[in-house]
Amino acid sequence: MKSEVIAVVGATGKTGSRVLAKLGEMGLEVRGLSRSSPIPFDWADRSTWAAALQGVRAAYVTYFPDLAVPAAETDVRAFVAEAKQQGVAHLVLMSGRGEAGARRAEQVLESSGLDWNVVRASWFMQNFSESFMLQGLQAGELVLPRPNAREPFIDVDDLASVAVAALTNPALKNQVLEVTGPELLSFEECVHAIAAASGREIRFTPLPVEAYLDGARAQGMADDMAWLINELFVNILDGRNESTTPTVEQVLGRPARRFRDYVADVVPMGVW
Repeated sequence: MKSEVIAVVGATGKTGSRVLAKLGEMGLEVRGLSRSSPIPFDWADRSTWAAALQGVRAAYVTYFPDLAVPAAETDVRAFVAEAKQQGVAHLVLMSGRGEAGARRAEQVLESSGLDWNVVRASWFMQNFSESFMLQGLQAGELVLPRPNAREPFIDVDDLASVAVAALTNPALKNQVLEVTGPELLSFEECVHAIAAASGREIRFTPLPVEAYLDGARAQGMADDMAWLINELFVNILDGRNESTTPTVEQVLGRPARRFRDYVADVVPMGVW
């Protein structure tokens, strides 16, 4: 009998942890994969891939650090080849809107001969509470490179639910599912919403990207991460993604979550 294991590559990340939990709640057989999982998976060590994918029917795949980076296309090509070798039938790839590097990786999957989905997402709401922006908000000042556009921030729980639907609903196979939140917001508007809901004074300070990266490097930011920040703020946030999609509602039968509702749920947790 063919295995029904669904693997989650990046099971400790923001989206992977949620996808893993939702699949488990459905009673499905799941295998969480990360560098520290019982069966380890490491993007930087291809010798870990075969065992991680053995006996897997389908997989949700997140790439570290981001599909925008130059190495992503080559790594995804090698991963797809290994998945085919191990008999994986269906891959769901987490991707980013408007990223040229991500699009090249998507095309590798789309032409693989496997069943596939791409869940292509806008910026996460949870970047404000679970990621690199949290420390600044806690300190009362979020300093970022100056964004050139507004963004339709997506709630990661909505994204994860769409990914689970892609993994479990055959009618969704072989589609790009581009997910966004329902509204366009500036980073400053998001910070103001967090400040108002949490009752704290929090400033948003935009800097020229060069000044921001000089300061970040002085505090120890690695060159590859500096490259990614520049790519995201200078190239991706240039207005190309300043639109929303109806995908969340089409797939889940309910509207995508609004930023204010995300903030209202996070404030009682005390993270800000």
